[in-house]
Amino acid sequence: MRFKISFNRTGKQRMLPMDYQYYLGAWIYKVIGKADPGFATFLHEQGYSDGNKNFKLFGYSPLNFGKPILWKEKSLFEINANTLTIEVGFYIPDAAERFIVGLFTQQEVFVGDRFNGIDLTVSQVERLPDPTITETQQYRALSPVVVSIMPEGEKYARYLAPTDEDYTMLLKNNLVQKLKTIPNTPVLPINFEFDFELKGSSKSKLATMKPGTAQQSKVRGYVFDFELKAPLEIHRLIVSSGIGEKNSTGFGWVEGVK
Repeated sequence: MRFKISFNRTGKQRMLPMDYQYYLGAWIYKVIGKADPGFATFLHEQGYSDGNKNFKLFGYSPLNFGKPILWKEKSLFEINANTLTIEVGFYIPDAAERFIVGLFTQQEVFVGDRFNGIDLTVSQVERLPDPTITETQQYRALSPVVVSIMPEGEKYARYLAPTDEDYTMLLKNNLVQKLKTIPNTPVLPINFEFDFELKGSSKSKLATMKPGTAQQSKVRGYVFDFELKAPLEIHRLIVSSGIGEKNSTGFGWVEGVK
């Protein structure tokens, strides 16, 4: 289930850190954390909690803010648009639509760090039509897709490119593990077909997470077009909450390519 959230820029600030996606994810977590008890119970019963009250099966697109001025040496965008939009996806039943709309309506958010950022107020929340899904789909990654391994004896994860040998297997395993956390989801055959095909080349992108804090880290992902043949439930999960790792922090958002 996808929603389009429209914002009005309410402050005079125009400078937005290029690694802004972390701040958007933190805002979404905060909004969900303020859900009324009924909705919180609903989420718990649906199994979207890992015991730490984290609602992880969601994703979101990059902010749409027109054509900004790029201050590359300062890692900043200068935003001139007064209206910005974002798409947010949740892997939840249709019955939750009104809760999501209610949660985000008229919310306010500051997106940025202590030095630069923009003030936004939600002006509209609308559910987007569900796309037609078939077992073979073509997608374009609008935000970097993250797939990683932790080599034995090493301190940091190694981030894989879509041309690496184990990429398809790890991508498949990640999606299967997500589906296993969801009650009443059909059990897929052990050897179900999962055929990933890279279309064209890929581009590496490095993002900073939790910038300016003791927990600051770097995450590498790749943007690319791809075709995927897989069961419909896999495609529904991808469309609703993204593909690869760290979807709830702004990675792996895709759109269908006709």
